[in-house]
Amino acid sequence: MDLETGIQTGIHQNHVKKESWRTVLTLAYQSLGVVYGDLSTSPLYVYKSTFTEDIEHSETNEEIFGVLSFVFWTLTLVPLLKYVFIVLKADDNGEGGTFALYSLLCRHARVNSLPSSQVADEDLSMYKKDIISPAPSTFSARLKSTLEKHRVLQKFLLLLALIGACMVIGDGILSPAISVFSAVSGIELAMSKGHHEYIEVPVACIILIALFALQHYGTHRVGFLFAPVVVTWLLCISAIGVYNIFHWNPHVYQALSPYYMYKFLKKTQSGGWMSLGGILLCITGSEAMFADLGHFSQLSIKIAFTSIVYPSLIFAYMGQAAYLSQHHVVDNDYRIGFYVSVPEKLRWPVLVIAILAAVVGSQAIITGTFSIIKQCSALGCFPRVKIVHTSSKIHGQIYIPEINWTLMLLCLAVTIGFRDTKSMGNASGLAVITVMLVTTCLMSLVIVLCWHQSVVLAICFVLFFGTFEALYFSASVIKFLEGAWVPIALSFIFMLVMCVWHYGTLRQYEFDVQNTVSVDQLLGLGPSLGIVRVGGIGLIHTELVSGIPAIFSHFVTNIPAFHQVLVFLCVKSVSIPHVKHEERFLVGRIGPREYCIYRCIVRYGYRDAPTDDVQFENDLVCSIAEYIRTGRPGLDSADEDSAKQHEEMMVVGTPSTHQDRIQVCEDNDVADTETASTSELREIRSPPVIRPRKRVRFVIPESPEIDRNVRDELRELMEAREAGVAYIMGHSYVRAKQGSSLIKKIVINLGYDFLRRNCRANTYVLNVPPASTLEVGMVYHI
Repeated sequence: MDLETGIQTGIHQNHVKKESWRTVLTLAYQSLGVVYGDLSTSPLYVYKSTFTEDIEHSETNEEIFGVLSFVFWTLTLVPLLKYVFIVLKADDNGEGGTFALYSLLCRHARVNSLPSSQVADEDLSMYKKDIISPAPSTFSARLKSTLEKHRVLQKFLLLLALIGACMVIGDGILSPAISVFSAVSGIELAMSKGHHEYIEVPVACIILIALFALQHYGTHRVGFLFAPVVVTWLLCISAIGVYNIFHWNPHVYQALSPYYMYKFLKKTQSGGWMSLGGILLCITGSEAMFADLGHFSQLSIKIAFTSIVYPSLIFAYMGQAAYLSQHHVVDNDYRIGFYVSVPEKLRWPVLVIAILAAVVGSQAIITGTFSIIKQCSALGCFPRVKIVHTSSKIHGQIYIPEINWTLMLLCLAVTIGFRDTKSMGNASGLAVITVMLVTTCLMSLVIVLCWHQSVVLAICFVLFFGTFEALYFSASVIKFLEGAWVPIALSFIFMLVMCVWHYGTLRQYEFDVQNTVSVDQLLGLGPSLGIVRVGGIGLIHTELVSGIPAIFSHFVTNIPAFHQVLVFLCVKSVSIPHVKHEERFLVGRIGPREYCIYRCIVRYGYRDAPTDDVQFENDLVCSIAEYIRTGRPGLDSADEDSAKQHEEMMVVGTPSTHQDRIQVCEDNDVADTETASTSELREIRSPPVIRPRKRVRFVIPESPEIDRNVRDELRELMEAREAGVAYIMGHSYVRAKQGSSLIKKIVINLGYDFLRRNCRANTYVLNVPPASTLEVGMVYHI
């Protein structure tokens, strides 16, 4: 019996192990289409961008072998060593990217820029995961203390993260342009001289327009084609590379020695240094390995890169170098492009595959741009935009219409304006290397603050990779007038928008905090204003996590009536990617029990998707009902400590996460309600009504006898839910107060006001039904 049991256990363990490996390999296959599309199309334009005006391809082959050596070691050191073996380990609960590193730093040191941060947020399970306080005497502890004390350092850290985000957005404009244009450039070999240039730009623009026009359908609808296209492309370029190596120059492998880099720089000198901007393009798309980590796993991304992507790219570049080493006289019109090394009979099929691969690579960077803008918006650094989740099953598949059409227009402008890969390569290279430099700087802080490693290790990391990347950065910046100004200009515009929005949001929040009113002051207006309570639940949206906003007292002063049950609702983002649903609602009571005024803070991670309005309302009401049933009893109105009551809040689960909690049931008529079974669950029902409408009842689990006051409070909440829910939204007009400086007036009165009037309203972000919305206007002098 023991032996048989052991065999069955072993078979079960092997089955689980096989399933896990099958899952990893499936994810690795899928990552080829999502993560590596941009990186895999780099052979289309690297050599062509390198051999432009800075260096010439001579018969000694020192230039082509030197470039090949640089390409090989750049691919080995940056994507393979830096990202695969180091940076991928710095995930934020499985998520990656620039903001994931910033989020890690925010949690390990109190440098969070969100004004609505609370101590209660640190109790979230994902917030506290893997956080270990450093020993007081270590450099990590001293660095943490320094960051927490100096606001200037905190702002610099945020600015560094925003620079990386802006360059990612710039890359989302430049990468589709250069990828598609380089793929289409194969037409030049099939057209007569002087005519191909009139065909390439229109064809590239048509493909780009079609690419952006299809974004609203979502990646998941055509995602099953992505991986096969990229796999076919990688097999194609590696096979052509191997053929060129054996057919033209089998000894090209010798150029992989770093000695050829020295010979290259010694011969070409300043021209070789300036050509590094073209070589840099071989790692375009490497950042996607880290940015798209949340869609896959570390192991799957490592397997895909090391087993397929990396060797395929090396063979492709070696093959092109082998061909060019035997072909020194190249027509100036054709330059030194990818298609020259493709056998003539295969050029048209390879052209079709290249265009498809370029489209897939462009799709990946566009989706990444949507994701980074969503993160910026969630963390209060970008105006509210319309975010459409195109898939209910695949995490992270979103579409932002405003950004999509803006990217399309800018991408077309770049394509039509430059009309050659040289300027596009200079622009794209600067954007790519800037993001990598930002990642290197943030990683050095993560090594010390989060991993608690030696500061010597962090310095070595910065010096090694930072020096290598700074060399490429200098070669890209020197091409400022030859195209590199584009990502700088785009980043400046996006950075200006982000900084103005963040500054205005902070000032508006500070105004709300300074002008809060107490519940006693609010209800004290009753005798003079004749305040009455009307049926229903009033959800007052506010950015505050404590206190009553001034805009509500402004509303009551002008319309002296509010709802039977008031809920001050704060929907905010926290600096973690996801918040578990059972920890999302933080509920408390404001004032004595008979006031029926509550506060509910709904917390989302910067990658979470909000639920629909019906589900949200049910979860909200059930959370309040569960708080009434299990929370601390409300204080009487005569209690002197009633002012402290609103500070005490508790995390409450919802029926979606706890089946043993209070649930809401809606019946279409009274008859159905009266015949409902109560054998297993006790029900609290609202009194019979004459007018026909939906009946609402709370179904509560078996528990000790409920207090009469609690039962009355639950019944009042149920009656209010039955009467309906109304959303009271603040529509503030922000102006700089008198005596402000000229710069502040320009930023607030012009910049921030313009962004507020042209961004999405809170009602859209919260999925609020228009029929249930009441907007209250108020002028803020900040």
